[in-house]
Amino acid sequence: MVTASERTPMEKPAGSFLAIYLNDHLAGAAAGVGRSRALAQAHRGRPGEERLRRLAEEIAADRGALLSIMASLGIPVRHYKSIAMSVAERAGRLKFNGRLKERSPLTDMVEYEFLRLAVEGKAAGWRTLLTLADRTPDLDAGELEKLLHRAQTQIDLLEDLRKSAAADVFTSGRPA
Repeated sequence: MVTASERTPMEKPAGSFLAIYLNDHLAGAAAGVGRSRALAQAHRGRPGEERLRRLAEEIAADRGALLSIMASLGIPVRHYKSIAMSVAERAGRLKFNGRLKERSPLTDMVEYEFLRLAVEGKAAGWRTLLTLADRTPDLDAGELEKLLHRAQTQIDLLEDLRKSAAADVFTSGRPA
């Protein structure tokens, strides 16, 4: 094992950059878990409920996978980042949507877009880790490929839901 004093100058920043990068992704994952669960809850008894519930479960499982990867790499979790993102995600639910007491059809579309962007970021994180897997024995390239594939499936689902919501919002003739 290489001690801190034996590392070359390039190893220190790369390790600390990876810790920052993965903690940032973990914070984003906290927001994604919160938003996906809230979205699934909002669709109880509505079409798409089961798909959104499964999506929320997968997003939570992906966060768990990231935690496992960080543990295997010896990267400490910076909880303050996740807490800050969770608070920001909850605050993001308080938005003007053209309705005072009920959920606007526009809300679904915006939330699908938010989640899609979040999952795109997650996929980029898995791709980044894949580039390191050949020289980092603690990274399992096969597992990272599975996570990347699942992220792409989530992106496709969210895009389908977003398109459907956009059609409902902008072509149904209903006032927002």
